[in-house]
Amino acid sequence: MLKHSTRRWLAGLGVAGAFVAASATPASAEDSAVDLGLYFNDTTLAVGTEGKVESPVLYSSEPVVVSGLSVRYDYRDLVGTVTVEPDSATFECSTPEQGVLVCTDPFEVGLEDWGIGGYFNVVLAPTADAADGDAGDLKVTVSAKGATSASHTAKVRIGEGVDLAGGPEVKRQAQPGGGFTAPLMVRNVGGSTAKGAVVLFDHDRAIHPDKKYSNCTYAGDQLRTCRFDDLTAAPGENWTAAVDYRLGKDAYAPGTEYGYHNWLTVAEFEDFTKYLDDIGVSIGEPGGDGALNLTKAGSLRGVQVDTDPTNNWSGMEVTVNGKNGVDLAAIGDSVTGKAGTVVKATVGVRNNGPASLDFGRSGSPVTKIDIVVPAGTTAVDVPEVCVPTDGEREDWEDAGKPGAKTYRCWPDIYIAAGEEQTVEIGLRIDKVVPNATGTVTINAKCECEGFTADLNAANDVAKLVVNPTGGDGGQGGGDDGSLPITGQSTGLIAGLGGLLLAAGLGGYVVARRRRTRFVA
Repeated sequence: MLKHSTRRWLAGLGVAGAFVAASATPASAEDSAVDLGLYFNDTTLAVGTEGKVESPVLYSSEPVVVSGLSVRYDYRDLVGTVTVEPDSATFECSTPEQGVLVCTDPFEVGLEDWGIGGYFNVVLAPTADAADGDAGDLKVTVSAKGATSASHTAKVRIGEGVDLAGGPEVKRQAQPGGGFTAPLMVRNVGGSTAKGAVVLFDHDRAIHPDKKYSNCTYAGDQLRTCRFDDLTAAPGENWTAAVDYRLGKDAYAPGTEYGYHNWLTVAEFEDFTKYLDDIGVSIGEPGGDGALNLTKAGSLRGVQVDTDPTNNWSGMEVTVNGKNGVDLAAIGDSVTGKAGTVVKATVGVRNNGPASLDFGRSGSPVTKIDIVVPAGTTAVDVPEVCVPTDGEREDWEDAGKPGAKTYRCWPDIYIAAGEEQTVEIGLRIDKVVPNATGTVTINAKCECEGFTADLNAANDVAKLVVNPTGGDGGQGGGDDGSLPITGQSTGLIAGLGGLLLAAGLGGYVVARRRRTRFVA
């Protein structure tokens, strides 16, 4: 079950990061002024446990390779309450004084402005003398040769351990636009009474709540969180509620949609929302349909923390009946210019519906977009989501590199019915060739994941024409050549539910997305 959610999370937040990682080698910090940055989440530890593994998220003001990358953990405010030790011997770590741990990477490290996690993992653990209510500051500082250092202070507190668990997975079925009901269950499988709980949702886009409750939050038609401050669940008790859902009319059919949810203590949710506030991510707005209440379903607030987050998950599998497919169409362009000028061509893919296409669970883009550059021109401005190709070979090391004759571009993992996703290619006209024609091809066959059940293959190829002498303007199929580009890509918030779910894993791995991306 974790596999689906983890892949979705990495897909939603890491796709653009993958493109960045494949780009040209960044400069050295010794050669340019680079500012470092970091974030370390607030953490709540349970009395009498082995603690949690955490790591900072490291940033740089621009892509850079640094040497002497070092992280300093100053926990003098927590001495006697919390210990901070390296999680492994991967890095060179020392303790220059009590309450201070310094770890250094002996190798060069590449940093990006979108952030990278998993470096300098440490174990935060309560001492034998730690008591419920203890708290203190952990100051984390990152530095490297030739770069400006940065610090962040996190709050670490001690709480009572509880063990919340999710209910069993359920299976449902409905047609596009149809409704169904699924249980929301939390179990107390620990030895202490749980006082309050918060549940975080990671539902596929096609799964919509039928009501919007006042103690839950929503982002458009997506259910994000529900909070139950009045819950008092004794050891062995199960509490449940029935939640009504409806599939969107644009749900792909026949198919399967998935929903997952994860339970947190109130304190753990506070830690996580502090992180979301720091990066400017909203968990949504409360509904107006009254409160969703949990009721006791049989047996099996101070600060509390879950001692076993691996059992907090539950989910549902919804079979989508009927037929509701997708027609993806290639978008071409027609541009005009004189020799020596650079013209901008806008090409991509359009979803003619009737269904939306969501590959969030697999993490793969919805299709492939192959571009053949017209004769007499050179691609001089290429976005990083496009890579040069040689037959089926994709040159990921040169993502965004000008000068190739053919490119493969990758759109988002989700495209709504009626949506267009496009990229802009700068073409230098080296020689005026009347009606110079390249192509834009979607759904190209390759040994990779992607959409394969297009309703209309006839519009999978469009023309990219430079200095046309007449015709359909490069669109094919009789379009007028207009390319409306409006709004913000729906893929920008893809995986927010998975990001929320990650809070239950005892640590966060975060990636900020690059601005170079498909336009929707």
